[in-house]
Amino acid sequence: MIQLTDVFYRYPNGFEALRSVSLRIERGEFVAVMGENGAGKTTMVKLFNGLLKPTLGTVTVDGARTTELSVAQLSRKVGLVFQNPDHQLFSETVQEEVSFALRNLGFDETTAQKRTAWALSLLDIERYAKTSPFALSGGERKRVALASVLVFDPDYLILDEPTIGQDYAQKERLRQFVVQLNQQGKAVVIVTHDVEFVAQCRPRVVLMSHGRIIADQRAEEVLASEELISQASLVMPQIARLFSLLTDLDFPRNVLDEYEAKQLILDFRRRHGHASAA
Repeated sequence: MIQLTDVFYRYPNGFEALRSVSLRIERGEFVAVMGENGAGKTTMVKLFNGLLKPTLGTVTVDGARTTELSVAQLSRKVGLVFQNPDHQLFSETVQEEVSFALRNLGFDETTAQKRTAWALSLLDIERYAKTSPFALSGGERKRVALASVLVFDPDYLILDEPTIGQDYAQKERLRQFVVQLNQQGKAVVIVTHDVEFVAQCRPRVVLMSHGRIIADQRAEEVLASEELISQASLVMPQIARLFSLLTDLDFPRNVLDEYEAKQLILDFRRRHGHASAA
């Protein structure tokens, strides 16, 4: 597991980004970290793989303190895809970018080639193999960055704002892909403002504000709560907003799934249609 215990983090300029944060993420969990800009989300996930070390408190990955391990050691377990892919891309071609980590970690050439081909195909970027990643769109560079992390199969996958720059079809493919990875036993943590994406995925939600965790509950309990959502300066998902206005008609408040919403409305029409006929 990844465990943070009473963690504080203060940047060199004195800004305290995290204040007494305690969190536990088990292998195989699916977690969304949400909150306003400056809430401490990205700072927190950078502690997971040692890019940042806690000012106070402890961070452990599978029982080992991150302060006692190098970033290279931690990166084999915790793969982080940055919000801005340009912060981690540097190779001349997409293929070289995706295969770099494998060679750096000592994989043999045959394995490196097979896993690189698998990752390129998985993210639908095979046609860009010989292209410079910097010649691609922002969304395509995001997929290259994701492929370069997935290729070495970390136990924990951290995605910082993965839906930025992605159109609806790409978001849906990403959602299916992330859910599939999680169902296969990989822990997935996404940092995001995208309430609609989280509503569709329905993970555990860790809500942050001003460097603290203010809620850690199921998605439907957080995203359908006007009080929690307003504290984190987010907007309720559209379906949750609709059903919050229908409670007088005995509809449940915490509805996020479009198929559940459709069934509830059909059942309501059926009941009231029969009542009118009678």
